[in-house]
Amino acid sequence: MITPVEVGTELEPLTVRFTRETLVRYAGASTDFNPIHFSERSATAIGLPGVVAHGLLTMGAALRLVTDWAGDPAKIDNYRVRFTNPIVVPDDADGATMIVSGRVTGVDGDRVTIQLDAVCDGVKVLGAAKVEVDLGR
Repeated sequence: MITPVEVGTELEPLTVRFTRETLVRYAGASTDFNPIHFSERSATAIGLPGVVAHGLLTMGAALRLVTDWAGDPAKIDNYRVRFTNPIVVPDDADGATMIVSGRVTGVDGDRVTIQLDAVCDGVKVLGAAKVEVDLGR
């Protein structure tokens, strides 16, 4: 078990980079071939600023902060987010970078609640991101 865990404990931030290659690989694994994830023309035609990362890819990548901290993905009991802004992924070698931070907001025995903050280029991309973890598992 991770000790000590108390309200206010900060998790070590996580940096995640998304490139167009990342999006193609995720599309293949998830079978989500929506063209807004690979075609500039399709993305801008519906009002997006460019090709965007898949929402569930963003959500899953952010959760890695907690699964790495907890040591086992099976300890996650509940995870919920709101998608507040898309991550625009340029067609270059650098792509886009998301920074994820987390803070313990509740402790009840082995059950811990963590608030996640995920930003890309200073813009919040996930809102109301909460993770419930059972450290006793």
